[in-house]
Amino acid sequence: MKQEFTITVYTENQVGLLNRIAIIFSRRKINIESLNVSPSEAEGIHRFTIIINEYEEVVRKLCRQIEKQVEVLKAYFNTNDEIVWQELALYKVPTDIIAEKVKVERLLREYGARAVAIRKDYTVFETTGHREEIEKLIKALEPYGLIEFVRSARVAIIKTSSGFHEKLKEFDEEQPGEDLMENEFLNQQDKVFSM
Repeated sequence: MKQEFTITVYTENQVGLLNRIAIIFSRRKINIESLNVSPSEAEGIHRFTIIINEYEEVVRKLCRQIEKQVEVLKAYFNTNDEIVWQELALYKVPTDIIAEKVKVERLLREYGARAVAIRKDYTVFETTGHREEIEKLIKALEPYGLIEFVRSARVAIIKTSSGFHEKLKEFDEEQPGEDLMENEFLNQQDKVFSM
């Protein structure tokens, strides 16, 4: 059965990588529901957060294919139960409606919205939450003259993760880089010749 998966990809920051990753999805005719790219906690490493609705086996194959890209360090996939996630939304509504209708002000407080810009003709509010909560506020504001709405891509943190910088240490311990392997080989040869 298809379900929503969050794919987290750690990469080097290289021009053209986003395009190559997007092509992997388009070749398989998989629609990306949400895409966020940002720096990670490890310096020089970027994090892609990609949301798709697909079968687990397809997602597993996708992650393996993504990892074949030279600049990709690691790709993970998780269900919604395995992550903590939020989206940000901005709502533009007429300022006079907010001032006149106490009901609208209560509604915004109920959803945890806060004003980020107040003008004579409109006010912009922001809120964070899950997609369902954000969409409920859209529906609630529509009768009061919602002018504009925008929602960000999902940002997510894996519940069981200790951070990617810890994973990098694990990778180095499990699979030493070529330089380290070459140094170990040379050290062993030096020991043989010095006997």
